Amino acid sequence: MAKPDPATAWPDHLLLIGCGNMAGAMLARWLDCGLPPERVSVVRPSGRPVAEGVAVTTRLASPVVQGTWVLLGMKPQQLAAVAAETRPFVGSGTTLLSILAGVPLDDLRAAFPETGAIIRCMPNLPVRIGRGVSILHGGEDLPADDHVLASGLCAHLGLVEWLDAEALFDAATALSGCGPAFVYRFIDALAAAGADLGLDPQAAGRMALATVEGAAVSAAASGMTPAAMADAVASKGGMTRQGLDMLDRPDGLAALLERTLRAARDRGAELAALAAKAG
Repeated sequence: MAKPDPATAWPDHLLLIGCGNMAGAMLARWLDCGLPPERVSVVRPSGRPVAEGVAVTTRLASPVVQGTWVLLGMKPQQLAAVAAETRPFVGSGTTLLSILAGVPLDDLRAAFPETGAIIRCMPNLPVRIGRGVSILHGGEDLPADDHVLASGLCAHLGLVEWLDAEALFDAATALSGCGPAFVYRFIDALAAAGADLGLDPQAAGRMALATVEGAAVSAAASGMTPAAMADAVASKGGMTRQGLDMLDRPDGLAALLERTLRAARDRGAELAALAAKAG
């Protein structure tokens, strides 16, 4: 975990509306990195505590103070109900940061017409350890100060990527937002393949996990492309090259992943349509 950095710029106040797995992971990381807990408040129906020093309430009862960043961390299908209850308290001096999958800026603006800047953010779960990816989009009229502060906040969580075109948000979500689950499945499949060759299943699982972890770390540190690294360790006529030839078939790994990401992306569009219809 990173040590607190006193030079870090934090919002004057951070209000989380909803604090599920993803929003909770983001908040935990920010607190680890030095976000003062007294600057944070959480609205969640359960009223359950979040972290020491963080105020938790079951509903908003007074206007949000100027300079507050409001993180929408509930389920996307709850947007209409949550907005109806909270928008009277959210004014132009606030910035809205939404992690609601499939909810575009236009729908967020319609739900919170009086708020200030609005930024879409799609993180993934490794943000909890500072190794995640945060996809951001704020539109052409996003103030420069909000762009800088959003970038700084998400830099604590890992890689930050801004998208110029909001239309690419579902594609980016399919890659980095859903991607960890696809990697977990690959690890499981790698272990299962080893067990099918006669290895003890538990040992195969440990080897698969350590292999993927080490490969990812070395790829990040190498300065080479993953494709070049694969070729560098695959001697002509050797075991690795024989295996890569299977993965590199026209109907192999690349084709499978293209279908996987396309299915996830298309489902994002379907969910957005369903959310719009429900709203």
